[in-house]
Amino acid sequence: MTVRRLTSWLGRSGAWGVLAIAQRRGAPTQSVGVLGAVLMALILGACSTPAPYPARSEKPSTTSNANITASTSSAMSTRNDVALYAMSLLDTRYAWGGRGPAMGFDCSGLVAHVYKEAAGIALRGTSADLGKRSRPVDTAQLQPGDLVFFNTLGARHSHVGVYVGGGRFVHASNERTGVRMDHLNNRYYAKRFEGGQTLLE
Repeated sequence: MTVRRLTSWLGRSGAWGVLAIAQRRGAPTQSVGVLGAVLMALILGACSTPAPYPARSEKPSTTSNANITASTSSAMSTRNDVALYAMSLLDTRYAWGGRGPAMGFDCSGLVAHVYKEAAGIALRGTSADLGKRSRPVDTAQLQPGDLVFFNTLGARHSHVGVYVGGGRFVHASNERTGVRMDHLNNRYYAKRFEGGQTLLE
């Protein structure tokens, strides 16, 4: 109700008159004051701004979740590409210092070639250098595309392979066998296994 309408209603209802009569009849000043205060409160109450509606709660955005899902999917795709490409090179001949299918591979050369072709990551150096560059991964958390390191020459990280899943890895073993696939439970490699590391997300 607006102030004008309330004032009009008070006039029609005789409320102002009641207040005047109370004053003329000698009503106690306190009572008249209370009545006046009530009338004023009604007027001011009509002028007050109504309480705002509660703010509408915003729906949580799904954009961040979608981005995380897309990123995870992309990373897994890269890992699978690395593993599959490594397996495509099985039976390629072994060559000390070799870094390509035509020439052959040694263990670090195989890893460098696979990562360059399947993941677009350029790597250089020996298996020990790869060990310094990559970060450790718990053996129970190994994923396709991770690296597995072995001490085969009496030195840390002297041999490396590409983990392809299921406890298996692809590596350039030696001149007799070339690039082959072995299991981490293989007696020879199990004794020399130093752990898994990764260069991937």
